[in-house]
Amino acid sequence: MPSDELQFHLAIDSRLENIELVQVVLNDTLERLGLDEDARHWVDLATREAVANAIKHGSSGDSSKKVEIDLAVEGDEVVVAVADRGPGFDPQQVNDPLAPENLLRPNGRGLFYMQSFMDRVEYRRRAGGGTVVTLRKNLIGTPEQADAGTAAADPDLGGER
Repeated sequence: MPSDELQFHLAIDSRLENIELVQVVLNDTLERLGLDEDARHWVDLATREAVANAIKHGSSGDSSKKVEIDLAVEGDEVVVAVADRGPGFDPQQVNDPLAPENLLRPNGRGLFYMQSFMDRVEYRRRAGGGTVVTLRKNLIGTPEQADAGTAAADPDLGGER
């Protein structure tokens, strides 16, 4: 299958119900890439968290702001980039969800989950405002890597925005 058929770009209004559209397109593409069910599940959950954060925090409830989602294959990795047009944030300033005072909070774990489920997560400020969260998952990996990327989790970036 040509590589251009295994990538996509979506621009959605910042509404939580649009996450379902992203998931349908994402899951179809991941299946065509040949990812096993477990790997698809972890990429799906991490992407869901990234898109939800972009909608809730990046767009601050402004449904007219767009969230952009891109998927591509780079070498042996599937790469999902989620970009918002919000004020941006510093992942180092996000509360640690594993700290005793945060354990019983009903939210605050999104970044931690993304780090746990993917092999690598990168954050950068977007030119003109906003944040781009890039999620990377190895297409070909060891069983340890397929196990939600836990070996690659970085506890310093844990938390949710």
